[in-house]
Amino acid sequence: MKHKNLFAALAAGTMLLSFAGCSDSGSASKETTKAAESNAAPEAAGGILKVGVKDAVIGFGYKDPLTGEYEGLEIELAKKLADSLGYSDVEFTTVTAATRTELLDSGDLDCVLATFTITEERKKSWDFSTPYYTDAVTVLVEKADGITNLSGLVGKKIGVSTGSTSAYAMVKAMTEKSLLGDYVLPETSADFDISSFSAEGTSFEQFGDYPAISNAMTAGTVDAFCVDKSILATYKSDDRDYISDTFSPQQYGVATKKDSPLSSKIDGLISGWLSDGTIDALITEFGLN
Repeated sequence: MKHKNLFAALAAGTMLLSFAGCSDSGSASKETTKAAESNAAPEAAGGILKVGVKDAVIGFGYKDPLTGEYEGLEIELAKKLADSLGYSDVEFTTVTAATRTELLDSGDLDCVLATFTITEERKKSWDFSTPYYTDAVTVLVEKADGITNLSGLVGKKIGVSTGSTSAYAMVKAMTEKSLLGDYVLPETSADFDISSFSAEGTSFEQFGDYPAISNAMTAGTVDAFCVDKSILATYKSDDRDYISDTFSPQQYGVATKKDSPLSSKIDGLISGWLSDGTIDALITEFGLN
């Protein structure tokens, strides 16, 4: 009986050790899974790439008012990025020049494709991909006003988008042509105070979006509309035209949060599509040549 009891005790102990081993194995498996999840690439989390885009820039980011669908070069690039990075879907959020960086910084967006001009100042705060499109700034005017160049805009009020660098670019171009008297241009756009600027009677008014600037032109509360030429194309008509001057080449890039793991991946994809002609084909498809 003693031997039988000893055998039973040993068997029970072995079973307990066996169960403990199974328990440890399951726990280790769970910990390994958790570690793998924590080290997973950010694009795998959630399955949706959240992208900030424009909704009123034909050819780049435009939301059809009837279908509610977005279309344009930047929309197609966003879809391709989502697919190539392994996301199951892409979610578009309409942004303006004033809101795109706030939403990027807050984490509400993973990246921004919204005619976002790359500048040295901006690169200090956000990462940018290799530029996928190069444009230039110009000014749209009413033909009836007879303004044909920058000199004709001296003493006028120009509408610009809040948060854009267009006003600084225009003032720089006017200064280089000695159109603004003894005005001294700040070295960077970050030092340029658009709200207090006034030289030779020239001033700017800021608006939250592009349609608002166009409407202000129609109403006569501003004399001109200054921004990238590709954006102005949406608002050009038989009664409106560009001035002859273009200035400040604008290179658009995909913006991501500073040091985001997505930055290098997106840059690699954009560079590849530039090399293989994919982006050139999209530029032609949307009439942006």
